[in-house]
Amino acid sequence: MKSINIRIEAFGAIEKQLPQELDFYCEPNATVAEILELIVKAYPQSEHMLERCACAMGEDIISRHHHLTQNSTVVLLSPVAGG
Repeated sequence: MKSINIRIEAFGAIEKQLPQELDFYCEPNATVAEILELIVKAYPQSEHMLERCACAMGEDIISRHHHLTQNSTVVLLSPVAGG
């Protein structure tokens, strides 16, 4: 089975914890949670921030159970405080 490329883009506080360009390869049908586990293994300092991030594809917020079936870009959005 051919692997797929998942590009990670990060915004907000998590952006400081990860490289600007970040790509992972995984089996088709991997979940967002599995990709986040790969990020934590590669960048353990990001674990606390990743737990609180929302994940999105395009304009849609996606769950960590979302299955990735093709090359995709997953956006990590740090929580925003303020009023």
